Amino acid sequence: MIGVCFENIGEVKLRELPDAVIEDAGDAIVEVSMAGLCGSDLHPFFGRETGLSPGTVMGHEFVGRITAIGSGVSQLCVGDRVCAPFTTNCGSCFFCESGLTSRCIHGQLFGWRQDEAGLHGGQASLVRVPHADATLFKLPETIDDETALLLGDNLSTGRFAADMAGITSSGIYGVIGCGTVGLLAIVAAKQLGAEKIIAVDPCKSRLEIAESLGAMVFTSPEQALRETHHLTHGLGLDGVMELVGLPDAQRLAYALVRPGGNLSVIGCHCTPDFAFSPADAYDKNLTYRTGRCPARHYMDLFSNSGQLKDLDLSWCITHHFPATEAVTAYQVFSQRKDNCVKAVLHFD
Repeated sequence: MIGVCFENIGEVKLRELPDAVIEDAGDAIVEVSMAGLCGSDLHPFFGRETGLSPGTVMGHEFVGRITAIGSGVSQLCVGDRVCAPFTTNCGSCFFCESGLTSRCIHGQLFGWRQDEAGLHGGQASLVRVPHADATLFKLPETIDDETALLLGDNLSTGRFAADMAGITSSGIYGVIGCGTVGLLAIVAAKQLGAEKIIAVDPCKSRLEIAESLGAMVFTSPEQALRETHHLTHGLGLDGVMELVGLPDAQRLAYALVRPGGNLSVIGCHCTPDFAFSPADAYDKNLTYRTGRCPARHYMDLFSNSGQLKDLDLSWCITHHFPATEAVTAYQVFSQRKDNCVKAVLHFD
């Protein structure tokens, strides 16, 4: 099999690797047709998040067909077309049963190995999936590969961000960072009834998409603050979804939100300190909500509610690469070349 492996900061490499095999009765092996590059992959790529072992297969977004199952797998069959959330989950522990599948006591993050422990990722021709019955999502033919890939991470995370922001039809909301998840947070907020959304990002091509989705767009924090002051008569936004994970974004989110408002933080903050103090939060009666999206829970929510059929996601994936061009794909995606919003790798 081939896999896109982390080598060092700023460096990935396509390697020939031993085939993924069944290691536990609950495992399945998935032959990948499409794998996504995600903003989370850039944390170790840029060195913002440390500890990832060189040689680890990158990625946590993939779609494909099952080629083998362990003796304990009962809900899936060889040949089933599936996608996965970015973490595995057992389906039966306290957290899984309460819907917080991302904190399953047996769960692992695809694409993270440290000190010889952990799970290889989805940017490979074959992937081993533990707890396959609970983790994998069997796809109907009505869901195409692109939508399935988004469902396992970006789409679910965008909805999670909107839910944590407490969207109502009467509120005014902000989105900081218009990568794929930020743009999908706008989609989710609109779907939940939000009528006014302010979006902030320095990338004009991404703001064009945000504007087409119904947001008011701004390239600078100063512009966003002025418009917020005007729209809310100086009160501030009812909720701010922050999807960047850097101190400047956190600082802006705090400045935009009103007293009593919600900060919904999806951006993974690797810096040791907050950009505002506990006293600052106290002085605004701030609700700060953050954490890893329970994507498997949201995959069922979207599927069972029928909300997928109402969504136009054709704008999300802008760049397609064969797996053999993975190094180029990372360069394009990480540097936002050619107006790249999201890039995917094809293994078939």
